Amino acid sequence: MKRIFLPIGFLFLTLIIICACNAASTSQKLTPKDKQNDKLRKQIEQIASEAKGRVGVAAEVLETGESISLDPHGRFPMQSVYKLPIGMAALAQVDTGKLNLEQKVRVEKSDFVRLGQGSPVRDRYPNGVELTLSELLRFTVSESDGTTSDVVLDLVGVEAVTKYLNELGINEIIVANSEKEIGRDRETQYRNWASPHGAVQLLRSLHERRGLSEQSQQLLSKHMTETPTSAKRLKGLLPKTVVVAHKTGTGGSNTALLLRPTISDSSHYPTVNTWLSLFSCQTLGPTLSHARG
Repeated sequence: MKRIFLPIGFLFLTLIIICACNAASTSQKLTPKDKQNDKLRKQIEQIASEAKGRVGVAAEVLETGESISLDPHGRFPMQSVYKLPIGMAALAQVDTGKLNLEQKVRVEKSDFVRLGQGSPVRDRYPNGVELTLSELLRFTVSESDGTTSDVVLDLVGVEAVTKYLNELGINEIIVANSEKEIGRDRETQYRNWASPHGAVQLLRSLHERRGLSEQSQQLLSKHMTETPTSAKRLKGLLPKTVVVAHKTGTGGSNTALLLRPTISDSSHYPTVNTWLSLFSCQTLGPTLSHARG
């Protein structure tokens, strides 16, 4: 597999693309490729040490099964990344007929998350609004709206999200609270966590359409590709040939990312469909400081 070097000044993004194209499984006898990946792993560890906190990384090339990770089973607060499993669980109920994408749902002023938490719906419709479930999902996944995320979570149910994840065989992702609850008490975010390994499992499930119909998978992928969030962090720093479907999450103390870059320009790069996850959390003494990812 060819190595891909992208002129990106953003530390973790460079790491992500290299992981996508050079990760390899270990074997008892070290081959030149194994040695190369051992070097990569040490580079990851060096980068993580500079974050002055805990960093978790997992990357997998679906076509080959090659993977690389750092603290793959560590627990990291998801921030807004948790809106992706909520959206997946909602669409699973659409597939079974329990919910309908065209059903109307009223978003009341009482549903709004507090100022300081992202909510385009709150900002655009200060008196509330009626939206279809399809629109709610777009705001939730694509625009990372905390208000609509809570409305969708209320429709689906926290227990239903847990059941959905368990049925997929994923037990290292926990969705336990609403955005409003997280906004009232920042410690609540740590009860809504994922491991890098669990995140890769979730993305693999989405890619393989396990637990979702093809139509629902395509809708989610569309929302993840068209998202305007963190354009400078990901899309703005990658070549136009790279299609990124991602769900970002950012807080005052940590950053979590789920992404899938697809390198499709065969004149420069091989075609690689890779699901990746990156979680980072920087801790300084008793307080938390933002770690960019």
